[in-house]
Amino acid sequence: MCISETQVRNRSSVRDASTSDRRLQSTSSHSSVGNFTAKTTSPKRILEKHDSINARKCLVAQVGLENFIRSITAPLDLTLPNAVRFNMNGNGRMQTWEDVYMAERVYTQCLGISKRIYQMHAFTHEPDRKLAYFILEEHNERTLPFLPGFDFHVLVFTYYNDRNEVTAVDVQYDQLSFFLHCFGLAQLHAWFVEQVMTPLTIVWAKAYHNSGLVNPFTFMSQLILFPVLLMYYWGIL
Repeated sequence: MCISETQVRNRSSVRDASTSDRRLQSTSSHSSVGNFTAKTTSPKRILEKHDSINARKCLVAQVGLENFIRSITAPLDLTLPNAVRFNMNGNGRMQTWEDVYMAERVYTQCLGISKRIYQMHAFTHEPDRKLAYFILEEHNERTLPFLPGFDFHVLVFTYYNDRNEVTAVDVQYDQLSFFLHCFGLAQLHAWFVEQVMTPLTIVWAKAYHNSGLVNPFTFMSQLILFPVLLMYYWGIL
């Protein structure tokens, strides 16, 4: 179900608003694109892409992945043939929707998730690329009382063909953060990164920058050297 809002104004106010909007859009769209050179893009191409993209609000909220998937295809009049290239964050690639739904049911049970409420509030559509993408919001409730419920966000890319059939789905998310939430360790990990890791990293970054030796070769050397020194210090080597 997509929701749009239309406001009725008199003719003069519409003329004034449209003139103001055009002036604002022209100024903001051009001023927000910097002057730079690149091999594959340019300010002109960025503006052309911006004009061709359709971004709109669209509310879909469902319990269960299958219900959600079938609901989100309606705004773009897409259909769901059983065959699909489904990429789960680069760690799982499935070829049918049946396998996708089965995998979701199995791993939610393994992770102690009793109910998942999926939400989408807006999507971006690029008709030229036959692509629509959106941020999926998950609300996860747990089967065990000592496991905390949590909310999570996922970026979903949906590709379709000339017949408006979904052909591929690419799901991207922070896998480490997801599993930390599942095991109730997200807050502890956030505290450790903020209080311990980040101060040490800043001290290292300042010293590394002041050395004047910042380049990929010295960086890779440090990645190899530090673990070797730690293992030598701990008596492993």
